[in-house]
Amino acid sequence: MREPIQVLIYPVKLVGDNWQYLLLRRPPNGGGFWQGVTGGVEKGESLIEAAKRELFEETGFVPSLIENLNKSYSFPLSDKYKHLYADGVRVIVEHAFVAHVDSEQEPVLDPREHNAWRWCSFKEALELLKYPNNKDALKHCHNFLSWKVSSY
Repeated sequence: MREPIQVLIYPVKLVGDNWQYLLLRRPPNGGGFWQGVTGGVEKGESLIEAAKRELFEETGFVPSLIENLNKSYSFPLSDKYKHLYADGVRVIVEHAFVAHVDSEQEPVLDPREHNAWRWCSFKEALELLKYPNNKDALKHCHNFLSWKVSSY
């Protein structure tokens, strides 16, 4: 049974003075929507370990730095996935991270999970994301990164 905990990772790279965010698109049979890297936390795994593992599994990226954004939210478990969780699980908690990656590397996708990728400006990424929680996490990430750049 899966743990009712997930991670959301926004891979980023700095291009000039602007952050670029990597989004992945689910294939039509998976909803056809754009998102960051997401996945479940395995039993005995820390949040940061899960974020690194999911990033590597879904993109092939090993980040130069990965940071917990201290942003989490919950969403209702879809009936479609109830069989993966213990009886009584109704809510999934997702924790957001930012991963700094090599600007020259391209992601390697598993076509069963994602059929396209795109580096986006903050504004483009915000427009492409489907779910309000993902948009809020992206805003939090962008504010976090803007603060970091301005503090150098």
